[in-house]
Amino acid sequence: MSDPLVSVTGLGLERGGRVLVENFDLQIRAGELLLVEGANGAGKTTLLRSLAGLSRLGQSGEIRLHTDSLLFLGHRPGIKQLLTARENLEWYCRAQGLAVDGIESALDQVGLYGYEDVLCHSMSAGQQRRVNLARLYLSDAKLCLLDEPFTAIDREGVKKLTLLLAERVRAGAAVVLTSHQDLPLDVPLRRITLGATQ
Repeated sequence: MSDPLVSVTGLGLERGGRVLVENFDLQIRAGELLLVEGANGAGKTTLLRSLAGLSRLGQSGEIRLHTDSLLFLGHRPGIKQLLTARENLEWYCRAQGLAVDGIESALDQVGLYGYEDVLCHSMSAGQQRRVNLARLYLSDAKLCLLDEPFTAIDREGVKKLTLLLAERVRAGAAVVLTSHQDLPLDVPLRRITLGATQ
């Protein structure tokens, strides 16, 4: 069994005075795909943001990351509206020390061929989500945290993304995601459900 990339011990999460997660333990290992399920408001996004180190408000317990190779894609697009798709991804690549020569291929993979130089504020919500998802094709992160990655993506896009996630897991990355969709994946899938006993 591989060493954990993330160790969670006694985690508690609160939002607006409401307990979302209490005394929660979790280990996430390389080569694992973990699906976080639960009703809206159960704390799925809060958990992912906490795992990524983006939120400490209302948090108790301990989260230990055993890798600094992390990609977080939130529910919101996370892009600069006044930059083009290419410029957004160039900024991301430079910030992560990645080569920029794969940008056009990444945009093609998410169905945005020909949109490289379109300003993101001119794109639909689904297209903006795809610019964000293109980072997944550029990144070699060992830990991928994805909040509702299939939202506003068409059927072909979902198929391509599930194939990519399976490839990542088989290559030894850990993928943690939230989704309300069935995932047609041919790799082992572990599920946790938030709010089941609250």
